[in-house]
Amino acid sequence: MANETENKLKDEKITEDSDTTASNATSVEEMIEDENVVQEEIDPKQTELNEALARVSSLEDQLLRSQAEIQNMQQRHAREIQNVHKYDGQKLASAVLPAVDNLERALLVESEDAVAQQIKTGVEMTLKTLVQALTDNGISATGEVGETFDPTKHQAIQSVDSDDVDSDQIASVLQKGYILQDRVLRPAMVAVAK
Repeated sequence: MANETENKLKDEKITEDSDTTASNATSVEEMIEDENVVQEEIDPKQTELNEALARVSSLEDQLLRSQAEIQNMQQRHAREIQNVHKYDGQKLASAVLPAVDNLERALLVESEDAVAQQIKTGVEMTLKTLVQALTDNGISATGEVGETFDPTKHQAIQSVDSDDVDSDQIASVLQKGYILQDRVLRPAMVAVAK
């Protein structure tokens, strides 16, 4: 009988243990489900947070690019303004240069009577005033006899034999050239010594 009681107690304990295990299993399943529910609740928020962070990163990138573009535009604008100030007399100078050429040609004519001499003096004064105005505005003549030939400033019309100047130097000037700051307005037309 004692054995039967012991067996009964063992059976009851086993039943109790399996009920506890089943109950524990149910608890674990419920906990997993609860965790999944919490995980599902966190996931949309985490996803939303990740999307917001990605948008912020994208907007920061756009901001940096926009700032760089603005800075480039400002630098380009400053260079353009500097060039406008530097070369502001180019159009006027180009229009005046033929008048200077004509006045220089007029001075080459020989004058023998008093009236012609007075006219020549007036032409000299006018030419001097124009040349001074050009010089004051950064315009200088180029193409002097004896100067080394520079294809960026001079246009060679012919090459000649010359005892007066060395090879690759200007032997004669057919028309003066003019430079504004560092820009050639008109190349000098020259004859170059061989």
